[in-house]
Amino acid sequence: MKHLKIVSLLAAAMIAGGATAQNAAGGIDKAMLDEISASYKPGNTEKALQNIMLASPIKTLAVNQENLGELDTYFSHSVESKGITDQESSGRCWLFTGMNVLRAKMIAEQKLDGFEFSQLYNFFWDQLEKSNLFLQGIIDTRKKPQDDRMVEWLFKHPLSDGGTFTGVADLIAKYGIVPKDAMRETYTSNHTDAFNSLLIRKLREFGVRLRDAAAKGAKEKELANLKKEQLKVVYRMLAQVYGVPPTEFEWAPKNANGKYRETPQKYTPKSFYDKFIGIDLQNDFVMLMNDPTRPYWKSYEIEYDRHAYDGHNWLYVNLPLDEIKQMAIASIKDSTMMYFSCDVGKYLDSKRGTLDIANYNYGELFGIDFTMDKRERVMTFDSGSSHAMTLKAVDIDSNGKTKKWQVENSWGASNGYKGTLIMTDKWFDEYMFRLVVNKKYVPAKVLEILEEKPTMLPAWDPMFAPEE
Repeated sequence: MKHLKIVSLLAAAMIAGGATAQNAAGGIDKAMLDEISASYKPGNTEKALQNIMLASPIKTLAVNQENLGELDTYFSHSVESKGITDQESSGRCWLFTGMNVLRAKMIAEQKLDGFEFSQLYNFFWDQLEKSNLFLQGIIDTRKKPQDDRMVEWLFKHPLSDGGTFTGVADLIAKYGIVPKDAMRETYTSNHTDAFNSLLIRKLREFGVRLRDAAAKGAKEKELANLKKEQLKVVYRMLAQVYGVPPTEFEWAPKNANGKYRETPQKYTPKSFYDKFIGIDLQNDFVMLMNDPTRPYWKSYEIEYDRHAYDGHNWLYVNLPLDEIKQMAIASIKDSTMMYFSCDVGKYLDSKRGTLDIANYNYGELFGIDFTMDKRERVMTFDSGSSHAMTLKAVDIDSNGKTKKWQVENSWGASNGYKGTLIMTDKWFDEYMFRLVVNKKYVPAKVLEILEEKPTMLPAWDPMFAPEE
């Protein structure tokens, strides 16, 4: 008992001493606290504002009333689109966006009143492929210690429902595509969180079992067989909540009354894609990035950032904004939508459907200035790409200056401005990050960059989280 008392006294002394040393080195001591506290002496007006802020949402109070005039919905150049999709409570914006780009082509060429591809069909394969990517990654890193950075990253991120355009391209190339009637959404595909958490837990368990087997001397072939048995479980789980993907189906275009215009034909997912779309998504498109924290006019590849083990890592060319805008304008003028991603939550007025840095006066509300530029926001994790949408329109004035842009979203027709968002050119500059453009709109000087060896970035780079 006496010994425990001495130990307790020593521990208390060490804690006290540590606290004193820490305060002396950089903590808030009494003199500093007194000065800080004394610096806030609100007058009557500020007290009234404080009372309002204590009981009200910050975003509501920061609304810039002067920016609530009639919404300008005119665009000098726009790609026609029919219907708005809805990803509901899932992180599949990347897949909806990729499908929406292809859907516009399908509707135009087949003269359809409306059409959707099955997002669920490709999402099923995405989840199976990502599961295999994780499990094979565990096998590949089996000789590394558990606290190795890559091993830790794999276990932290075994699977998600987010993704990138590269995933869209690889999945379609491997599995094809089907119309929505061939594989419709389920409750779980529209509300992915609960099932994803269970699948992630099971994958982590499988990862532990693979490492245990490797530690006990299992050879690579034995580990491959164990992984195959694990993937059978994953497939069963996916099939139970999403259904089994079709291998064949019948389809024909319909008229406005829902009647077939011709006799339905039988297709496989790949033959359907080849006949009605036929684009080489893996080779005919370039992902552009505006990342001011890294040198422009260079290509970058993100290690292990892909949807399938035998797929492609995310590869992009980093360019100044003006260069990206010119390619975007060329594509829109040629009636071709694009995969676009941005930091959608910043200054979003979801009711009006606008993205405008003048939507909210946060600085005026608090009587301070927010001065970080785009580069500083990215460096400090304050901003990054969070959501993918389909870029469809631009408004250019008589002097050739871009005024605003429009994207087709996947949050349903009642969200935003008729299912779309309208962004000012200034907002585009500050919060746009990625754009995927057909090579025919890309200058030779940009394509030449793709011939160079890209700079490899680590999988955990914070700029490259999947879009949701």
